Amino acid sequence: MTLLFLGVVGLHRPWELRGYTADMLALLTGRHRAYGYIHMERFLSQVAQANGAEMWTCALATWTANLWASAIQSPPDQPTTFYIDGHRKPVYTDQVIPRGLVGRLGIVLGCRALVLLHDEQGHPRLAMTHRGDQHLTRGLPPILVCYEQATGAGAVQQIVVDREALAAEFLASLKAAGRTVISVLRTDQYGGLESFADVGAFVPFQTDRQGTVLREVAPASIALPLPDHPGETLPLRVALIRDLRRSVPLPPSKDEDGLQPTLGC
Repeated sequence: MTLLFLGVVGLHRPWELRGYTADMLALLTGRHRAYGYIHMERFLSQVAQANGAEMWTCALATWTANLWASAIQSPPDQPTTFYIDGHRKPVYTDQVIPRGLVGRLGIVLGCRALVLLHDEQGHPRLAMTHRGDQHLTRGLPPILVCYEQATGAGAVQQIVVDREALAAEFLASLKAAGRTVISVLRTDQYGGLESFADVGAFVPFQTDRQGTVLREVAPASIALPLPDHPGETLPLRVALIRDLRRSVPLPPSKDEDGLQPTLGC
């Protein structure tokens, strides 16, 4: 209860209990005097040793699934879409802990990696914490398994995830498990329009107020090589988006005597 009511009295972490001398926290927890920092750290340590973090994580998944159950009304023939993202939060400590790239700061720091699961309405469903150097491809399967086991709602079939998880072997394993993944190709996975096959016709995708087409989209496919299976590829369906507002300089042509044309892409 002390941890639950920290925010009510203006505290954000147990460390701030060192300087807390008011009576409201004691009143809310039914005590004559509020618990101090040392006691709370001892309690949290005992919870961790008793595998409490995993139990509370599963309880959180069950609670959010019940809380937002009425928010998702997908047709029976259309799977529910879930969004998975990874974040790294810096941890400032004198101890040596795993380091990772903190995107918000753009530097490598000692940190913890968070994997977040949201539904298609943007409601938070589950969050899990890992080592700061853990890749998203290692953190994505556990959060899916935890959510499926906690809710008993069946397999999560359709996932939208950041391009960090777009590794061919990893995608192949998700496909084998019956999951559909929606993401963005990394720039090192294709070289140009010639990298794609079965390119369809480009149609308007975005226009301005005057009706001028700003971006076009076309269906296509691409085959990513599987590093662990030489000679095999993973076929993907893609949507090619061409931004007509950008101009990419081309090398000078021999026939144009030094002129440098531009190509919209």
